[in-house]
Amino acid sequence: MKKIEIATTLAVYDSLDELPEDVQYLMQRSFKARDAAYAPYSSFHVGAAILLENGEVLSGSNQENASYPSGLCAERTAIYYAGANYPDIAIKTMAISAKAMGKSTTKPVPPCGACRQAIAEYEVRQKQPIVLYFMGDAGQVFKSESLENLLPLLFTQDYL
Repeated sequence: MKKIEIATTLAVYDSLDELPEDVQYLMQRSFKARDAAYAPYSSFHVGAAILLENGEVLSGSNQENASYPSGLCAERTAIYYAGANYPDIAIKTMAISAKAMGKSTTKPVPPCGACRQAIAEYEVRQKQPIVLYFMGDAGQVFKSESLENLLPLLFTQDYL
């Protein structure tokens, strides 16, 4: 038997103020999207903002439904909008912010598993990484140079 080791390296910023100005702007757009979240069941609001290669910034927020599987996370709302409306424009960067209503969320909140797989599909499709920044409503911001850092054993069309 052999063992393989899979390691992930993330950059850690102590606060929003340490981010480059363009990323601060993108994160602010994720805050605005987060404020528009429809989350009456979980009270967990998430916003995502995407920077496209052409300079366009798109955003999305989580949208819940009384029939839980019918809701959609912010990251997938934003990335599917990008894919539907800008199918030939690469996604460069995604900023994600999350907030649990009624308490502070100071730990960075990464995309859930389903969102990781959806983002991975776009990385593979465009043949270039998507830089991810994620945070709670305050505190540290984590940066990943690629979704593959968060989901190293990607399931891709190569298996089909």
